Amino acid sequence: MISRNWATPLTIGAFLLMAVTGILMFFHQDVGLNKEAHEWLGWAMVAGVLAHVTANWSGFARHFQRPAAKAIVGLFAAVLVGSFFVGGEEGVNPARLALQTLSQAPIGQVAALRGESPVALVARLQAAGFTVSGPEQSIAQVAGKEREQLARALGAALPPN
Repeated sequence: MISRNWATPLTIGAFLLMAVTGILMFFHQDVGLNKEAHEWLGWAMVAGVLAHVTANWSGFARHFQRPAAKAIVGLFAAVLVGSFFVGGEEGVNPARLALQTLSQAPIGQVAALRGESPVALVARLQAAGFTVSGPEQSIAQVAGKEREQLARALGAALPPN
């Protein structure tokens, strides 16, 4: 039997973790394992909510007798469905597109855009701890698949003048 004695504290604790890590990620202030905790321990939130709903089923079901509750839940359901279909190419951030293009271009071309030699850019990336075999590689290839590493490599390749 599911007990409120553990379902409610599980929900509260998981919500606290999800809220704090989510806010930190939103403001790009997450550090350490915040993102991983948010992603993986989000399952604790799902389990806690399911357990809490099960333990409090009669009260939960009563909420759906009220028009306001139906409207609020319906609004969030519509936003969820819309999130799968809205966005695409029309909503692309120009700065993000420019950085994505630069990260995919060969290092030699990026160096030319900056008015410097490919050797200088390769040296800067290597000084930042990246392994670069030559200017034909892209910054994305050098950085690997992690977003944080790509941001670090772009920062090394494109320092302020």
